[in-house]
Amino acid sequence: MKVLLRRGSDQVLGATIVARHAGEMISEVTIAIVRKQDLKALSQVIHPYPTQAQAIKQAADEYYHKIFLNPAIQFLLKLAAKLS
Repeated sequence: MKVLLRRGSDQVLGATIVARHAGEMISEVTIAIVRKQDLKALSQVIHPYPTQAQAIKQAADEYYHKIFLNPAIQFLLKLAAKLS
């Protein structure tokens, strides 16, 4: 799965899904595009596990982990934990 975002934001502009049931999965992304939602909205949806549709949530979660758990933030979190 590949999700295309608006430059400088996490608004969903499009997606490509290669999977056995991709046609069933893409509708969730289509709703996000039409409603101008961001990846956070897709990340917050509860998906049944294990299913192929959970790949949508995993893609959104991975994006947020890269943004919010970059080395600088990880350092600050470790520092805060030590000071607590």
